[in-house]
Amino acid sequence: MHVTDTAAEATGVRLFVDKQSPEAYRALTATAEAVRGVAAAAGLDRLLVELVNIRVSQLNACAYCLNLHTRAALRAGETTQRLGVLPAWRDTQLFTPRERAALALAEATTHPADGRTQESAYAEARAALSDDEISAVIWVAITINAFNRVSVMSKHPVRAAPVPPPASV
Repeated sequence: MHVTDTAAEATGVRLFVDKQSPEAYRALTATAEAVRGVAAAAGLDRLLVELVNIRVSQLNACAYCLNLHTRAALRAGETTQRLGVLPAWRDTQLFTPRERAALALAEATTHPADGRTQESAYAEARAALSDDEISAVIWVAITINAFNRVSVMSKHPVRAAPVPPPASV
């Protein structure tokens, strides 16, 4: 048995692995920067990237990343309607064929053990996305999966957003 004397262990609070190993977290952040460049060069717009980030974060139940990327999507012009139905994107017509292909590919990247679903998603991506876009979507999904795991395992907190003052009449 390994014995430590950290305050976090004594209180049951999770260790923030990004703070404990900042050099590893800096490498992950650098990867994310490179992936943003790959996505932009492939022609993926910010909304599509955020949809992928949010959908993967939903699958991984990462509250911290859901909070972060939902706000980013709203700032980029995404609608609350589409965000609200994103978990059921297959059952709506609110998403374009390109977005649907990216979402399916992101889900298959998140759950790679399901070979049949992976093949189907890849075929759909081939029909709707270029090779550069396919690669970019996969890299976006891989990267957000990594950030999800950092936040989930660290139990990064989600703080309440400030409530705006009521509008004057």
